[in-house]
Amino acid sequence: MKFGVYQISRRGGREKNEDRMGYCYTREAGLFAVADGMGGHPEGEVASQMVLQTLAAMFQRDARPTLADPAQFLHDGVLIAHQLLLRYGADKGLSDTPRTTVVAAVVQAGQAWWVHCGDSRLYLVRGGQLLARTRDHSYSELQEALGRVERAGERFNRNVLFTCLGSPGRPMVDQSGPLSLEAGDRLMMCSDGLWGNVADDRLVSLLAARGISEAVPDMVELALRHGGERCDNVTALAVEWEGDAEPEQAVSMRDLDGSSFASTIQAAAGEQDLRLEMDEEEIERSVREIQEAIRQSRALRKNNESKS
Repeated sequence: MKFGVYQISRRGGREKNEDRMGYCYTREAGLFAVADGMGGHPEGEVASQMVLQTLAAMFQRDARPTLADPAQFLHDGVLIAHQLLLRYGADKGLSDTPRTTVVAAVVQAGQAWWVHCGDSRLYLVRGGQLLARTRDHSYSELQEALGRVERAGERFNRNVLFTCLGSPGRPMVDQSGPLSLEAGDRLMMCSDGLWGNVADDRLVSLLAARGISEAVPDMVELALRHGGERCDNVTALAVEWEGDAEPEQAVSMRDLDGSSFASTIQAAAGEQDLRLEMDEEEIERSVREIQEAIRQSRALRKNNESKS
């Protein structure tokens, strides 16, 4: 089993780049993720980095060499990362919590599962056509889904999100999959700095027309040009699935033995002093807390249903 992969992140016109991206894999499973730390809140780069490192640590622990339940893994991983952000803010005595969006996908046994929170997106392109795209947790996307059109002089602000990781309330998490992959399928995860400056049809046509190592940097450059001096950070990670064939810039999972793990998700420069590494005890504690919260929620719902 092999896949091609290309990832790139550019700062744009912002003071710093709070986007993070990366992937990790075992012999039989792969995890791919992009997170966009939110401006207007403290330490956005810490939030995005913490989410990716949390997912990578859990993947390293649970993929032996496959995940027993990829959908549950993604759901738990995102909620655990959310809890850790809240805990990080409390431990540091921050007046506001670091916040981030996230989109992550697992590829295993020729199938893909994905999850997202916020407005970082996943696109799945097959045969030159857009097969799937995540829907942003934003006011503008909600109005579009409800069929509401802008009145004269009215504009929906695409930057206003109604959920993210690190906010006080429980985040809204959307999941998809499993979806069976075919040779040549291309998945791309990206921050809003890309899709906000390049229309979907253009992104799809670029992603379908050429290899990902040519298409992705071209679309990133296009986004930077369209965004101008105030352009947001632009980050994209693309995966080309080829099954047992030989894709462009192939990463061979078979190069690993049954217990090995490889990752590009590491502490960013200058962040080594931050407490971002996960230990197994902390992961287990967070899993137990989430499972207990789910159990209580289900019990409350059943109790309410019996009274109605």
